[in-house]
Amino acid sequence: MRIANVALAAILLAASGCGEARNTAQTAPAEKRDTASATSGLDPAQLERALERAEELPNLRSLIVMRGGEELVARRFNGGPDLDWTVNIKSASKSVISALVGIAIERGILEGVDQSVLSELDRYAPRDPDPRLREVTVGNLLSMQAGLERTSGGNYGRWVSSPNWVRYALSRPFVEEPGGAMLYSTGSTHLLSAMLTEASGESTWRLAQQWLADPLDIAIPQWERDPQGYYLGGNQMAMSPRAMAKFGELYRQGGTFGGERVLPEQWIERSWQPQTTSPWSGEQYGYGWFISEVSGHPLYYAWGYGGQMIYIVPELELTVVMTSATDVERGSGHVDALRRLLAEHIVPAAEIGA
Repeated sequence: MRIANVALAAILLAASGCGEARNTAQTAPAEKRDTASATSGLDPAQLERALERAEELPNLRSLIVMRGGEELVARRFNGGPDLDWTVNIKSASKSVISALVGIAIERGILEGVDQSVLSELDRYAPRDPDPRLREVTVGNLLSMQAGLERTSGGNYGRWVSSPNWVRYALSRPFVEEPGGAMLYSTGSTHLLSAMLTEASGESTWRLAQQWLADPLDIAIPQWERDPQGYYLGGNQMAMSPRAMAKFGELYRQGGTFGGERVLPEQWIERSWQPQTTSPWSGEQYGYGWFISEVSGHPLYYAWGYGGQMIYIVPELELTVVMTSATDVERGSGHVDALRRLLAEHIVPAAEIGA
C-alpha cells in the first residue's frame, strides 16, 4: 500500500515529544477542560494500534489526524487517491453550505436564520401553497426541520429526475410542522444553495471560491448543478482530505485561519448548538453539523454517505478526517467502525499524549 505522507514518521515524531501543540484554538462553545493543555502530540502505542485497526477496514481510503494545528498522521488505505486529490465528500457538503450561509448572514446578503425561504424563492412556490411554506426559515433548512416531505433516501431519485429541483422541494407536502421533528433532506440544503445564489447574484460555487477556497488555499472544483443552474446544495461536492482537514481546523480555531478571520465565531457557536435529534442515530444536530461526545469530550462532526467524516474534538485540539469508498452499503457497520477507531484509539492517543 502506498503511503502518502508521514505514517511511521508520525509515530516516531510523537514518541520523541516533538512538536508541542500550538494553542491556537479559540474558545469553543463547550466548556474547556484541563485535558487540552495537559497533553500534546499522540501516544505512539495507541497511535500504532489505531493504524493497525485502520488497516483492517476495507472501505477506508484516508486518515488524517491533526492536533493543535499540526498534521501528525496522513495515510492512504486500500488504494485511496493522493491526499491532495479531491474526492466526493457527499453529505459532508451540508456543513460547507452551512458555513457559506453564516458568512452570507455576516455580510448582510441573507437577513438571518429567521428569514423565510420564500423571501428569495417565491417564484418557485407552487400555486396556492400551504400557508406554512412561508413559515419555513433559513434556520429550519439548516437544522433539517422544514417539515416538508424528504427528498433524500427513497425519494432522492424522483427529486433529481424532476425538471425543477427547487420547485419540487418547495412543493412537497408537509409531514411535520416547520421547526418540528428532524427530516433529513438534501432538498433543504439545496434550497439554501438557491437562496445564496438569488440573494448574492453569484453562484454557490463562486461564493465557495471567494469565501472558503481562496482564504483556506484549497480547491473546491465545480460540482453538479440542477436544471436551472443552481449548484446542488448538500451533496456531490468534492474536496481533498487535506482540504477537509483545513475546513475542520477553521471551525476548531473559532473561524480564523492563518491569523485571518474567515468565518464568524458566533456562527460556529450557533451551528454547534443542538436544534434537533436524528431519528436514526439518536445524535443531536445543529446547523449542518452533528453533535455528540466521545470519551466524555464534546464532539462535532460532518458526515457524508459511506463514511466521509470530519471529526472535531475542541477540548483535545483534534481534527480528524476519514474518507471512504462512496459505494458502502447502508447498514454495513463501516461508519460505526470509523467512530470506534476515533473513540478507542485516536482520542486515547491524544488524552495520553506523546
